Amino acid sequence: MFKKIIKGGHKKPSKSDAYDAAISGQNPTGSSNVTVNHPSRGGWGGGVNSLHGGPTATVVMTRPSGTIEPLPNFRDVPAPDRQNLFLRKLQICCLQFDFSDTLKSAREKEIKRQTLLDLVDFIQSGSGKMTEQCQEEMIKMISVNIFRCLPPTSHENTGQDAADPEEDEPFFHPAWPHLQLVYELLLRYIVCSDTETRVSKRYIDHTFVLKVLDLFDSEDPREREYLKMILHRIYGKFMLHRPFIRKAINNIFYHFIYETRRHSGVAELLDILGSIINGFALPMKEEHKLFLVRALIPLHKPKSVSVYHQQLSYCITQFVEKDYRLADTVIRGLLKYWPVINCQKEVLFLGELEEILEATQLVEFQRCLVPLFRQLARCLNSSFQIAEQALFLWNNEHIVSLIAQN
Repeated sequence: MFKKIIKGGHKKPSKSDAYDAAISGQNPTGSSNVTVNHPSRGGWGGGVNSLHGGPTATVVMTRPSGTIEPLPNFRDVPAPDRQNLFLRKLQICCLQFDFSDTLKSAREKEIKRQTLLDLVDFIQSGSGKMTEQCQEEMIKMISVNIFRCLPPTSHENTGQDAADPEEDEPFFHPAWPHLQLVYELLLRYIVCSDTETRVSKRYIDHTFVLKVLDLFDSEDPREREYLKMILHRIYGKFMLHRPFIRKAINNIFYHFIYETRRHSGVAELLDILGSIINGFALPMKEEHKLFLVRALIPLHKPKSVSVYHQQLSYCITQFVEKDYRLADTVIRGLLKYWPVINCQKEVLFLGELEEILEATQLVEFQRCLVPLFRQLARCLNSSFQIAEQALFLWNNEHIVSLIAQN
């Protein structure tokens, strides 16, 4: 009898016991296999502070060897337990790995990737409304993964002048398989119909938005594309953030034009602005007109304008189409920054000028026609490529009608 009691004390745990342990973070065998990673311990979270407060302890279920174990999928657990499981999965996704070595921690990286996939599916499926705690912890996990100091560009390391951005080789972040899923999770959370603005605005606040804008300088075009979609959705959903976002983008442009002359995300930011300008109500606010004069028109000045000129031209034309009285201001601004010895840039300017003149009315045309046609005369006396582009203006019926009346 005594031997039976001894054997009963060491029976193998059932599957239900193992599941309960997975949710609670305990080991069914009775020994403690829970590791608490705290910033003060100098582990993976050592340099990470909570976006909305100080550093917090993070509990991650581990095996005795110290490696993380996968948690069950949401579809495999009862509905009442999913919120708790959601929090447990977020804790696993806070782990950081070295992606410069593909073989290092390969198993743990795959567990994190599968966990992120399950989180994305859970949000996308709308399986259940998230508690405020779940939303707060999710934004903290996203912040831990995406917010970082961007490495300096190659010319900043050497102290040499920046090369032509069009000739730069695109940089692809080695951690993108994980970063993409984190961005997808954030995007799905913002667009989800169950996400209430009154709650989410506590976590997606001005600090969060500024950090997102800082990431637009990332050299990875895939990351910038996701950031563009996310910021656009934030602008659409959070009306209280709109003036702040416009002002912050304005400041980025000032910094780019007058200081650094280097920023990877100008084209993406202008893409967002194109949609924003299209939605401006009339009569146009003075704030918007100042933005045109002080930020958008001076963006013609940097040498790298060819990288983002298509998006810039669209924004400028949108202003003129919204309020035709701005045509004179825009044309004079374009003439102010007209290139002197840059054939490619001059051709771009002539193409943009045609689009602006297409939306220009007679009164505004008469105000600027003298300096405009002095510049066009110089173009006609320039190289064949520039002269040909200038002559194309006479193929436009609207422009010809404006010329004929003067």
